[in-house]
Amino acid sequence: MSIGRLMQGKPHADTPGVTIGAPRTYELCGAFCFAGRRNRAFTRLAALSGAQRGDRVLDVGCGTGYLTRRMARAVGPEGSVTGVDPSPSVLAYARRKDRAGQGAACGYREGVAEDLGLPDGSFDTVVTSLMLHHLPEELRPAALKEMWRVLRPGGRLLVVEFRPPNSALGRHLVHGGLGHAMSHNRTDLLDGIVAGAGFEIRGTGDVRPWLTYVQGARPMSEEPVPPMG
Repeated sequence: MSIGRLMQGKPHADTPGVTIGAPRTYELCGAFCFAGRRNRAFTRLAALSGAQRGDRVLDVGCGTGYLTRRMARAVGPEGSVTGVDPSPSVLAYARRKDRAGQGAACGYREGVAEDLGLPDGSFDTVVTSLMLHHLPEELRPAALKEMWRVLRPGGRLLVVEFRPPNSALGRHLVHGGLGHAMSHNRTDLLDGIVAGAGFEIRGTGDVRPWLTYVQGARPMSEEPVPPMG
């Protein structure tokens, strides 16, 4: 059995997506896979999000809150950061890990990416990291359209996904440990999904060793979100 399957949580009534049920194992796996560069990589992602001091930030599929806490440092005590995840166990872990003095206080709530249950236009920046591959492909556009909905016009989006490795060693690690969903992750489709949800693409790139990202923005015009399908 792969490590990825061991980390899976119980099915959630509101989503067919995969949840994480073993937060400590997930953190150990993250530390191992990033070979000591995880903090550097996610600090870089927080900068790439474009979040400013005082921003209201949403982290969709926040998991253990690793990126959430780095977003809090970026926006400072004047801002606010909300992490949303369907797994109660990882949310409990994230709350325990949250520390005063790292920037804005992080708030965490249970929810699913494809139906966030948050007000329209209520955030300046939305980020999501290593979440989309947990959703069935047909639900990923719905999740992106929810992110569009909760962003204010002109708000920023950062989508981060796992980039399957090219090396033989990297492929062996992923196929043997982290599972099929990550080893066959179609990151080449990311910008198309983001654009299809109504975002303007502002940039794409990679963050070593295993990440790729798309930067987007909700246009300033008040056109409605594109219909499903």
